[in-house]
Amino acid sequence: PPATIAETPASLTGDYLAGRRCIRMNAQRRQPDPGRMLRITGARGNNLRNLTAAIPIGLFTCITGVSGSGKSTLINDTLYLAAARQIYGSTQEPAEHDLIVGLDHFDKVINVDQSPIGRTPRSNPATYTGLLTPIRELFAGVPEARSRGYGPGRFSFNVRGGRCEACQGDGVIKVEMHFLPDVYVACDVCRGKRYNRETLEVLYKGRNIHEVLQMTVEMAREFFDPVPVVARKLQTLVDVGLSYITLGQSATTLSGGEAQRVKLALELSKRDTGRTLYILDEPTTGLHFHDIELLLGVLHRLADHGNTVVVIEHNLDVIKTA
Repeated sequence: PPATIAETPASLTGDYLAGRRCIRMNAQRRQPDPGRMLRITGARGNNLRNLTAAIPIGLFTCITGVSGSGKSTLINDTLYLAAARQIYGSTQEPAEHDLIVGLDHFDKVINVDQSPIGRTPRSNPATYTGLLTPIRELFAGVPEARSRGYGPGRFSFNVRGGRCEACQGDGVIKVEMHFLPDVYVACDVCRGKRYNRETLEVLYKGRNIHEVLQMTVEMAREFFDPVPVVARKLQTLVDVGLSYITLGQSATTLSGGEAQRVKLALELSKRDTGRTLYILDEPTTGLHFHDIELLLGVLHRLADHGNTVVVIEHNLDVIKTA
């Protein structure tokens, strides 16, 4: 029961339920500059009726309201699509509006949504964030791999050579159930390890490539600490509260919130220009109190660097810190 959890000092959930821990407001709130505003004029998409809105540039702003009030129409269908058209030349038409002023302040616009990072077992956080490339190069550099003539491609499960050909590097075999959803079973040949026996004989610091992909982000962060290019990417996953997922975890097993945070981690690992517009739609869905606190820390860090963060959200902790 919640009361029992709240009385348990060792429980992180109990700390939040009992009020021993809470998400606090910033002691010093950022002040908007009236001269640096993103102004949307005459928005008329869906339920919007000739709406005009001003969003401060370089700050963390929360868009909130009842269901059906037009939050997503204003931000996703109007602002994001108009920004994508101006910055990237997108051909997708934004929702009806008169004018948007202030887009010249941005050189990038990123909509971090909850769509999957991949739809097959082959997609995983390591491939999506680009972690696997430097890891494969590390394995290719060990003496055993060099003596055998193995390059980085040998440690990829997407191409022939090092992967298990029975499952083509998936680690699982898809069984079509016709009128039911497909079922995946572990490959009989590699037993879910994705690679053939010769590839798995190559060890980096006592671990083969399969064992590395089975590590949690937290374990891998410690394991690769001496390798800055890998450690930096892993740290971004830790920062967004994903220390518990494994590097090779199938994308099909990640929730929408986890997929969204993997995407956010990828953006954090890129070079920051300080002129990016970030858009997130209800990023706290399904998150624990502590995960929300970590996520807010990341979003505020983006704003501290001069970026503009716009979040559609009902969560009171997000609203009060924006």
